[in-house]
Amino acid sequence: MIQSGSKNLFKKLVRLNDKKARNESGLFVVEGEKFVKDIGYGFDITEYIFSEGYLAKNDFAAFDHLNSNICHVFSDDDFARISDTVTPQGILAVVKQKTYSFNDIISNDDPFIIIGENINDPGNMGTVIRTADACGCDGVVFTEQSADIYNPKVIRSTAGSLCHLPVIQGQSLLDVVSILKQHQVKIIAASLKGEFLPYDVNLSRGVAILLGNESGGLTIEAEEMADVLVKIPMVGKAESLNASVAGGVLMYEVVRQRLMS
Repeated sequence: MIQSGSKNLFKKLVRLNDKKARNESGLFVVEGEKFVKDIGYGFDITEYIFSEGYLAKNDFAAFDHLNSNICHVFSDDDFARISDTVTPQGILAVVKQKTYSFNDIISNDDPFIIIGENINDPGNMGTVIRTADACGCDGVVFTEQSADIYNPKVIRSTAGSLCHLPVIQGQSLLDVVSILKQHQVKIIAASLKGEFLPYDVNLSRGVAILLGNESGGLTIEAEEMADVLVKIPMVGKAESLNASVAGGVLMYEVVRQRLMS
């Protein structure tokens, strides 16, 4: 049933660790048993890749329904060269990227959306997506200077949440804000310049939380596009929070307000 991995497939898998190759092919890689199982519910898988060690230790019955043309096995050494992790589990999948539109995230009267401006750190990006999923957001949008959502580190940081909600990347912030305002979505920006605490702003209706870069925060242009600037209170000595933590604080304030309304 399972084919031996070819040299061409090996080269393809190695190339998919590069953003340019992912963009050109429209493919990306998910790795690990949990991720491979989760991604199958919402994305199209083009290949399953296994290591010899994985197949020797695990029941393959769950994959018996698959066409043999998309199941391949590599030696443990070759799999390790393909893998992006330090200790590979021995299973990965090649997956077709999904393209979402703004209609996918503005699907109700009071949408709840996250916008990340120039979010460069893969861990932060993945955590923002994961938290947005936990908070019931309708979608997440990242601007064109942000990291690639299909970066393996981002995917691992989402802990499977990339499968659960629409994520749009590579957008002009001006276009994003313009579209959202046409739908009466209020833009709330996290900024040290904020004059309001998030608890004092009505977040129970259509709202988009705008988060800035890890080191520089929001650009001046982004702050000017926002309807309200909010400042998260910090009573300790830290000067700022990273994007994912700030986003988590604001997202859960939206959740709190909506549960109370």
